[in-house]
Amino acid sequence: MKKITTLLFIVITYCVTSQTTTAISPVFPEILSQFPSVRDYTISSTHDEIYFTVQGYAGELSTIIKITKKDSNWSSPEIAPFSGQFDDLEAMFSPDGLKLFFVSNRPLENTDTKAKDYDIWYIKRSDITAKWSAPINIGNPINTKGDEFYPSVATNGNLYFTSTATASKGKDDIFVSTWQNNTYTNPVSLSEAINSEGYEYNSYIAPDESFLLFGAYKRKDGIGSGDLYISYRSTEGTWSKAKNLSAKINSDKMDYCPFYDSKTQILYFTSKRNEIITKRSKSLELKHLLKMMHSYQNGLSRIYKTHIKL
Repeated sequence: MKKITTLLFIVITYCVTSQTTTAISPVFPEILSQFPSVRDYTISSTHDEIYFTVQGYAGELSTIIKITKKDSNWSSPEIAPFSGQFDDLEAMFSPDGLKLFFVSNRPLENTDTKAKDYDIWYIKRSDITAKWSAPINIGNPINTKGDEFYPSVATNGNLYFTSTATASKGKDDIFVSTWQNNTYTNPVSLSEAINSEGYEYNSYIAPDESFLLFGAYKRKDGIGSGDLYISYRSTEGTWSKAKNLSAKINSDKMDYCPFYDSKTQILYFTSKRNEIITKRSKSLELKHLLKMMHSYQNGLSRIYKTHIKL
């Protein structure tokens, strides 16, 4: 069985590297370019709702934005009804589209005005045409006195997220809390196949839990300051040693916040890649300078996509 599992991992790894195209393109540049920083992205299974986070130049604000599609046309961006008063970020749909998880430093009580640490919250609906509920704090045992980030849920309800809890193996770890008997179990830090003494963050779990995408900071096999990695889950429930998604996707800058659409086989991710030409020229005109500075790949946080079979 061990030999078969190893061979399967080699084949899967080959598929990732060989079928990845180098075509990486901007996502909604006409919409997202108007914001100084766009941090994360999620799209509904019906492909007619998108939520993403916009932030200030110095991260002094963080708000979740919503766009919807009707008759093949996308709406103008608007602040999500549940966002705007405190720092909100990292919205993520459940596979059935009936829950939308997100992170916020809002107080637990509506009467409070003072921000707290970052917790995982969610809104829910009875069907995809129903109205969303008011925000609900996911509570114990997931939320702690520390910070919890980037919730991602599998079809079976198991929740993967980043935490600064003392049970971590390093700085930030990726944890899982399994859904059993209609409640969440105590979170467990994933194995050293994924977590290390450094920073692991922004994990996206496949709906069937077959693979995990996540970000890691300055690893020995890293390409930039932060890279995207993938780990596969065996039938026995163990995780393969995480592999860098390679220079076909990662850049020499910060790459993070993955989201994978299994229906279209499109990987969405955030990057601070910069393609501004730094060569100076006496003939450079102001309009050309401004065009470079306002280009999509100008080093600010932007959303990109690429087709990849995982």
